[in-house]
Amino acid sequence: MSKAFVYILKCNDNTLYTGYTTDVINRFFTHNAGKGAKYTKVSKRLPLKICYVTKLNSKSDALKLEYKIKKLSKKQKLELILKNKTNTLNLLSTLPNYNKLTKNDLDI
Repeated sequence: MSKAFVYILKCNDNTLYTGYTTDVINRFFTHNAGKGAKYTKVSKRLPLKICYVTKLNSKSDALKLEYKIKKLSKKQKLELILKNKTNTLNLLSTLPNYNKLTKNDLDI
C-alpha cells in the first residue's frame, strides 16, 4: 500500500491551491521556492502556507479526492480546512521533516 497525500495551500494573495504528492513537506518547500506548480510560481502568491493535508492509500484515491476538492467553492474549501484542522496538525506532526516547518508555514 503506497502513501499519497492531498493538500491545500493558502497563497499570499488569499487564494487556495490544491495538489497531490507523496511527500507533503518537501513539496511545500518546492512550491515556496517558486519551483512548484505554475499557479504557485507567481510571486504575488508567495509565501504559501499549509492549511490542509489528508493521507490516502493510493495515488488513484488521492487524484480522485484532489479533483473533487478542486471542484468545491472557496467557501466549501475553507469549511473543509476548518473541519480538519486537528487531523491536519496530527498528520503533519508524524511526517519526516516536520521539524523543518515553522509556525509561519502553517495556517490551520
